[in-house]
Amino acid sequence: MMRILRLGFVLLAGFALAACGADGEPIQPTASLGVGVGSSGTHVGGGVGFRRGGLGVYLGV
Repeated sequence: MMRILRLGFVLLAGFALAACGADGEPIQPTASLGVGVGSSGTHVGGGVGFRRGGLGVYLGV
């Protein structure tokens, strides 16, 4: 569990660094959130990402 939290923190710090423009031009991050309701219950999902040129990175559940 701690490894997952540590990895999440490192990725979040990387996104923050890229978004603030410390290494060049700022990148506009994207975010999404979804809620689904079905016969088996509810499901919540979301993610964050960014795109720069031909490269896009998206992390979500």
